[in-house]
Amino acid sequence: MIRRQTRLRREYLYRKALESKEQSILERRQELKKALEEKNKLPKELKDGAYDVLHGMTLDEAQEANERSMIDNEYARAGISDPKILITTSRDASSRLKLFAKEMRMVFPNAQKVNRGKYVTEEIMETCRANDVTDLIILGESKGQPDSMIVSHLPYGPTVYFTLYNVVLRHDVPDLGAMSEAFPHLIFDNFQSKLGYRIRDVLKYLFPVPKEDSRRTIAFSNEDDFISFRHHVYQPVSHKEVMLAEVGPRFEMRPYEIRLGTVEIKEADVEWVLRNFQRTSHKRQNL
Repeated sequence: MIRRQTRLRREYLYRKALESKEQSILERRQELKKALEEKNKLPKELKDGAYDVLHGMTLDEAQEANERSMIDNEYARAGISDPKILITTSRDASSRLKLFAKEMRMVFPNAQKVNRGKYVTEEIMETCRANDVTDLIILGESKGQPDSMIVSHLPYGPTVYFTLYNVVLRHDVPDLGAMSEAFPHLIFDNFQSKLGYRIRDVLKYLFPVPKEDSRRTIAFSNEDDFISFRHHVYQPVSHKEVMLAEVGPRFEMRPYEIRLGTVEIKEADVEWVLRNFQRTSHKRQNL
């Protein structure tokens, strides 16, 4: 079983490397095409290998847009079949973390919560694969306060690590609204960069496609790389007014690492990592 998973992951990473190379060529081809159309001087980085980049530019725009295959897309089947999520905690979980895990199970439709017990991560992942689980969520804590969340997508990743801040449990929310089990509508605010799209897809595809008449909303709002999570239900008051009621829980989350593999693979390649005390704001911009 371990050998098979290793082989499949190696094949997956090989396909991903090929597609990354093709995507790089496509981006250079688009930059070169734009420079030629605007009759601008070619950038220095495009001069080397410009002939190779020009090769194949006779493709029409429709073909060029569809040049990238879907073989590497981890979420290619998103929207076709509903996600199936397993939620667990770190070992020796406190009562507050267990309660938080229970509330998070209510946030995600089609989610199941299991007690961690003495299970190691490898055993949990084997169980997930045997039961066609699409995502594993592991919640962690520090000094009895939930402070971390790991989202690992099966079968090959990615795995995103979040730090949680200001966690308010559902029963600590004032004027608590009634919990709805309808599939929620999702709101994403200020996810505009390449990294933002990546994080948005990881969070978006944890939820199935909602029905139009669903009155449940979940919002992810990014500000200064901190993502605010809010959960509401609404009730129409008139044709111009609705009444919102917060359902909870609420918290802020900040991604700090993305790995190209599932959570149990320690040697998985790092796709992105947050490095503090480096002047990279001009590169990262906003999530």
